[in-house]
Amino acid sequence: MNILIIHPHFPAQFSHLAPALLQAGHSVVALTMQTEAATQWEGIRLVPFALQRGATAGVHPWLAELEGKIVVGEACMRAAVGLKAEGFEPQVILAHSGWGEGLFVKDVWPEARLGICCDYFRQSADGDFDAEFAGQDPLRAAGLRAQQLAQRLQFDQADQGMVPTRWQADSFPKAWRDRLTVVPEGIDIDALGPKEDISLTLNGQLSLTRQDEVITFVCRELSPQVGFHVFMRALPDILKRRPYAHVLIAGGDGVAAGAAAGRGWRESLIAELRSQAAEADWRRVHFVGELTAPQWVGLLQLSTVHVQMRYPSAVPAGLLEAMGIGCTVVGSRTAPLEAIIQDGETGRLVDFFDSRGLAGEVCRLLDAPEERARLGRQAREFVRNHHDARTVCLSQQLAWVEGLAVVSPASPLGAGELRSSLKDILALL
Repeated sequence: MNILIIHPHFPAQFSHLAPALLQAGHSVVALTMQTEAATQWEGIRLVPFALQRGATAGVHPWLAELEGKIVVGEACMRAAVGLKAEGFEPQVILAHSGWGEGLFVKDVWPEARLGICCDYFRQSADGDFDAEFAGQDPLRAAGLRAQQLAQRLQFDQADQGMVPTRWQADSFPKAWRDRLTVVPEGIDIDALGPKEDISLTLNGQLSLTRQDEVITFVCRELSPQVGFHVFMRALPDILKRRPYAHVLIAGGDGVAAGAAAGRGWRESLIAELRSQAAEADWRRVHFVGELTAPQWVGLLQLSTVHVQMRYPSAVPAGLLEAMGIGCTVVGSRTAPLEAIIQDGETGRLVDFFDSRGLAGEVCRLLDAPEERARLGRQAREFVRNHHDARTVCLSQQLAWVEGLAVVSPASPLGAGELRSSLKDILALL
């Protein structure tokens, strides 16, 4: 059958599924922003789509995210119209829920089955999790509900959804859950693993190896959502107790809430904490910026203890890779981490807000090489048994796509229905 995959950063999480679908005899086309001209990847035809406009100046902040996703959805629809004009008729369309790319494709192909790869359905109570920021905006809950708009519009047209964990599935409205299938995310475990001779040179001067104490913290963006503020507040204690440890922090610099002149979380927290440790100690903290996937792997292979935290939402990026490499992981005792880590068996969990407890657990593990080895070994084995893309997850993903092809298609919202749906959703605000 003809299968269309839509993802701005393709192949992304379709890196194993897309080639497997092609190998199974299906015709696979991908819409992506990763190329400016039609080309191929692993035998899959890549068709570019480009945004027709940017964000509207002065748009209501609660609607800014919806507008951005509509812009992406429009660009995907235009590319889809071009494919249809060529005679391409997909039986199945696969899209991610994150960017709005699936919003309008069923207007082009009403009979196609639309499968959405889902992460997490935002809750109005999400803004209350971290008391440090919860009281800053009394209208925050309404703003969070507004951020559900694109998810609601997209899922209204979806035939099925695929979600990585039961926790994430349960975040979606009850009326949608019977259309959700839990399929664990997978990584290529054979492409990862410990590397005893790994080394990293910083600034052309400092060379670190597995013989050094290296504490790692890796994320896409440094922000409270990934516990960056909690981790940073643990550092003065860690640096004092471990005079030879180095700390490697990877991630883009998110803008701090309420900070003047757009100052980032890194700068804000350094200003808050600088007096709590000596300057010589702070020189052992290294911000390495945003990393590519291969660079993530090298950093994690160097890690003695890896810290991973997350607000209750999606499983944090890089967690499975860290465990698959065999890192000793200290994570936050929040649902996304609890869904993957068994405390004391495949990692250690601490209270999200307990900076002192986090520092204590990191320092304790630095003094416990046998426990670190056991936790890392068992973490890697857990990933191999439950999250290996080729031997565990891929067959489940393929079965989901095959099942998607035979369900009765959902009807796309017409203009009148769309207006009605928007009115119903806006009434929630």
